[in-house]
Amino acid sequence: MAQKSEIEWTDATWNPVTGCTKVGPGCDNCYAERFAERWRGVAGHPYEQGFDLRIWPSRLKQPAEWKKPRMIFVNSMSDLFHKEIDRTHVDMVFDAMEATDWHVYQVLTKRSSLMRDYVRTRYKGDPVPTHIWLGVSVEDAAHKGRIEHLRQINSEARFISFEPLLGPIGPIDLNGIAWAIVGGESGPRARPMQPSWATDLRIACENSGVAFFFKQWGGARPKSGGRLLDGEEWNGFPTRIVPAQILAEIA
Repeated sequence: MAQKSEIEWTDATWNPVTGCTKVGPGCDNCYAERFAERWRGVAGHPYEQGFDLRIWPSRLKQPAEWKKPRMIFVNSMSDLFHKEIDRTHVDMVFDAMEATDWHVYQVLTKRSSLMRDYVRTRYKGDPVPTHIWLGVSVEDAAHKGRIEHLRQINSEARFISFEPLLGPIGPIDLNGIAWAIVGGESGPRARPMQPSWATDLRIACENSGVAFFFKQWGGARPKSGGRLLDGEEWNGFPTRIVPAQILAEIA
């Protein structure tokens, strides 16, 4: 299913895979699982299988039908590098992204070593196309190793989503990172984010020249706490890595 997104840092979502399994504390209150499980057992609904993993070959051609350039979050309802997804399907997802280079794709994973290994094999050391952005989720200091895996990919378009931010990240090396997104958890069991955790990341981004985007404080609903951090709204965007013809359209 492809649709316009309410996520502040993208335009649309594209889900050639749905469903996932948990790999860390950032998954405990997964918004995607909560949404999908509402529809389990409803015959004919895209989520009649709930949050069980499902491959959607029929959705591979969807981006080609969008003629106007968009920022597209790939697999907002899954993780493209889940170990149970056949590599042939991942190949077809990348084929589709490469063939529709008028879009910018944002691929985000918690399975960082699997993404690194796949990309290294596919591109054989050559740079990843600049319209395909690769990112990792990091929810606390214990999972900073994902950033090192990301840095081992030959790409100018590396980004990190510190969301949900569940603890202080501590000292961090942001060398080679283009963009950082920070946000608190939302939903009925949302765990609170401390202001200092977000501020420390904002300062680290400033010191490293990384575009900084503060998405939300979170709470019962995504917009419960607003978007102000240290009295300001932070909408940093890595324009330097966006191909010029795409930037003109999505600006």
